[in-house]
Amino acid sequence: MTADLQLPVAEIVPVILFAYLAGSIPGGLVITRMMGLTDPRTFGSGNMGATNVLRTGSRLAAGLTLVVDAGKGTLAVLVGAGLAGVPGAWIAGPAAFLGHLFPVWTRFRGGKGFATFLGVTLAYDILTCALAGATWLACAAAFRYSSLSALAAAIVAPGAAYLAVGIETGIILSGLAVVLWIRHAANIGRLWNGEEPRIGSR
Repeated sequence: MTADLQLPVAEIVPVILFAYLAGSIPGGLVITRMMGLTDPRTFGSGNMGATNVLRTGSRLAAGLTLVVDAGKGTLAVLVGAGLAGVPGAWIAGPAAFLGHLFPVWTRFRGGKGFATFLGVTLAYDILTCALAGATWLACAAAFRYSSLSALAAAIVAPGAAYLAVGIETGIILSGLAVVLWIRHAANIGRLWNGEEPRIGSR
């Protein structure tokens, strides 16, 4: 996938703003409030992602959180493509991802980013997303660590995108994967020390 990246500011700014604001929607917080559940920022990891929302005991809430967090990444890329073509899609993905990590609505305190990473990947290439998702499921089934599964999937996605779509998309996902790994630094430390909570733990 190749394209001219010399976009006018009039096209770039709306794409970045929409993607960032869409990415900033705190899915876990919205879902738990609508369902009358405990604020996910007050227990477990303090994260608003699906894994921590699952600790409320509601699988429905966790599933909806996953859909919202992934969906906003996909939506941002599709809208970016509609507004400014392929370059718009390339710009929108990182903007939505950063919006999830640093959402304006919650004082720039966001999640770890895997669901949105997966949603962005889906918009770029469905097969790459399927491979990353399968990697997450396989690791989760084998080890029951959500963070480890996300880290493994984040390694797989850029390489798969490079082969299936092109070097530009592979580079973009590589950058997002590096940031995702940095955001999981505390999880990596707990995994190393054998202290990381497993999926479904209270």
